[in-house]
Amino acid sequence: MSSKLTIAAILLLVAGVTAGYWLARSTPVDTSTASPAEPERVPLYYRHPMNPTVTSPVPAKGSMGMDYIPVYASEAGTDELAGTVSIDPVVQQNIGVRTAKAELASLSHTVRAVGRIGYDETRITKLHPKVEGWIEELFVDTTGEQVEKDTILLSLYSPRLVASQREYVLALKNNETLKNSPVEDIRRGAEELVQSSRTRLELFDVPEHQIRELEASLAPQKTLHIHSPAAGIVTRIGAREGQHVSPATELYVIADLSRVWAYAHIFEYELPWVKVGDEAQMTLAARPGQVFHGQVAYIYPYAESKTRTVKVRIEFDNPSLALKPETFVEITVQASKQESVTVIPSEAVVRSGSEAQVFVVRSPGKFEPRKVELGLQSGGRVIVLKGVVPGEEIVTSAQFLIDSESKLREAAAKMTEIGASDAP
Repeated sequence: MSSKLTIAAILLLVAGVTAGYWLARSTPVDTSTASPAEPERVPLYYRHPMNPTVTSPVPAKGSMGMDYIPVYASEAGTDELAGTVSIDPVVQQNIGVRTAKAELASLSHTVRAVGRIGYDETRITKLHPKVEGWIEELFVDTTGEQVEKDTILLSLYSPRLVASQREYVLALKNNETLKNSPVEDIRRGAEELVQSSRTRLELFDVPEHQIRELEASLAPQKTLHIHSPAAGIVTRIGAREGQHVSPATELYVIADLSRVWAYAHIFEYELPWVKVGDEAQMTLAARPGQVFHGQVAYIYPYAESKTRTVKVRIEFDNPSLALKPETFVEITVQASKQESVTVIPSEAVVRSGSEAQVFVVRSPGKFEPRKVELGLQSGGRVIVLKGVVPGEEIVTSAQFLIDSESKLREAAAKMTEIGASDAP
């Protein structure tokens, strides 16, 4: 009984397979929805696995037995600008691709020099007496002392000053007597004598307060004071107590240090960059970390015979008196400053012979080579005259690897063009 059931099952299976075969043969196939077969990809060329610049039009092996890698049209980027490179984000991270944006900024040529601080020659005052005499007392008797304007420096005995005081006293008394005279010429003459006598005292630098004391007391004083004509530091004292002095004697030298000059020594080859009005920064060992800002005021018309450098004068404000004359300093001049120019990092530039190019990020992972014209370079940045506009993103690292791949893609594009032109 079981053998009969087995034979029946086998017969049914054979019948089902036969029916399915004939059904498939008889059913028409809808060719409209069938996907077309992909065309076979033909390599443009083959490149060395270790050196992308070595290529071959046919399959080949390297010296180490490694097969050349086929490069296809899609990989060569024939639908884009020649040399454009597309890199996977993971690969970008592995090779260390970094970018920076071109920006609108100011840039200047940096000139570094050594120099020294000096006095502002327009703020140095030398004091001489107007008459001969003897110094009775020195009120400021040490150099380096700071004085204000009108500070009493010394008292001076001068016979001529005593005589001038007596003349003024007589003129005052005479005017008091004749001020009620009915004759106008007499009254006017007495007043003019008073005025001329007072003017003589003023021209002898007799201070105003002592003239008023003389008018009140009508008694000439033996000594008169000499006041400081300006504020500053006493840098020299030319006389001492009891010394006979004359108009030729230099009593004091007073220097105002609220503004100082710095002399920088510029080499001849850097001099064409420097112009009057250029900004400058100064540092000195006595003030580590502090930067003083000044401006180029004058370029001397001759060179130093020993150093073959040209002296440049730079002016600095010194309200705190931190800058001491005769101190050696380091000066940086920001010469030939250019405003509102397109600036990129210098490391982004790939130079090849006389040409320079950068890689511009066209979209994420896509880098386009761009030839540029460069201008002034300073401080790790360079001005781009043509080729890049502010806001564009530029590759600043790993660009040499990208450049190798770009050259390869560009060569591939040229080979493709040549092959297409040779085709019938």
